[in-house]
Amino acid sequence: MNYLTHLECSMCGKRLEADQLWNLCPDCHKPLLARYDLEKAKWAISPKEIAKREPNLWRYCELLPVRDNRYLLCLGEGFTPLIRANRLSEEMGFERLFIKDEGLNPTGSFKARGLGVAVSRAWELGAKAFSIPSAGNAAGALSAYAALAGIPAHVFMPQDVPHPFIAECRALGAEVTLIDGLITDAGRIAAKGLDGSDHFDMSTLKEPYRLEGKKTMGYEIAEQMDWNLPDVIIYPTGGGTGLIGMWKAFDEMEKLGWIGPKRPRMVTVQAEGCAPIVRAFNEKKEFAEPWHGAATIADGLRVPAAVGDFLILRALRESNGTAIAVTDKELMEAARIIGRTQGLFLCPEAAAPLVAFQYLNRRGWIKNNETVVLFSTGNGLKYTHLWKS
Repeated sequence: MNYLTHLECSMCGKRLEADQLWNLCPDCHKPLLARYDLEKAKWAISPKEIAKREPNLWRYCELLPVRDNRYLLCLGEGFTPLIRANRLSEEMGFERLFIKDEGLNPTGSFKARGLGVAVSRAWELGAKAFSIPSAGNAAGALSAYAALAGIPAHVFMPQDVPHPFIAECRALGAEVTLIDGLITDAGRIAAKGLDGSDHFDMSTLKEPYRLEGKKTMGYEIAEQMDWNLPDVIIYPTGGGTGLIGMWKAFDEMEKLGWIGPKRPRMVTVQAEGCAPIVRAFNEKKEFAEPWHGAATIADGLRVPAAVGDFLILRALRESNGTAIAVTDKELMEAARIIGRTQGLFLCPEAAAPLVAFQYLNRRGWIKNNETVVLFSTGNGLKYTHLWKS
């Protein structure tokens, strides 16, 4: 049974019917959040029951938006390893360091979670075609799940993204348009170019269901830690859907009675060449002003304006967390350290949490007796151009 009840605007609180296609709130144009009858759900499902299910994100299906299993698309996404990083911990002089390895998802990144759920739900609600602006990994994930559903996908990407991203989308049957600019420019051109068509916009937080796929990272961490939560979660942040989703998941799990009120301190990591959330956090602002001249080797972090900026900042502040900017040189060095200690080949975005951890541990913000989860959001196979020397 599915316990989805309605959609709710994250800003004005407007309540909307869940069983039709929506993008942003029609009143204030802010992201919509899926809401569930958690009081009923708590009597119908339990961690003990979930433990018997297949190891993918659909093990939490009652708390996901797809009502009819005929529309459930699965390539094996979710339930990625939570690795006790012993050799890395030894090198850092820190005992309880974990890596959540999202690079083992289909298409090589955590984007498979959000797009797997979002495409399933949009297909169920009658979507005939999809569009997405992307820095790379989201485009590949949309292409894969749209192909599985048999629905056309239109992808808009900056022309300077690494070629493997482009090749992946074309191989999966998507129509690819390359843009001279950044992901924000791709978003504008996508909206203009497909205006009046019957495509459904899958942009980050411009529809309500990618967030639902990403929130399963929060459920998994709790389950993999025996329904406890770590002290700190460090997350590389472009659009920030995963961080927002996990924060939502923690609230849901407490209402279900699966965890208590304890929350991790959430840490956003961005590149120094594109750090709008870090700047807004430090300036104590509710919204993040667009970042001009965005530049970083980590394409997934080159997001000058996030639709859910206020939701990211809200989660950071409610959790007593923080926001850190790191250099491209630090990203590459961190990727080397993780590679030679843990045998993981990471994309530069995925290495960012280690840099932030080192900084915060040296400052004493992270104590040596705490438990820390670093999010590795994708593998490095699409970034081989960075390793020519």
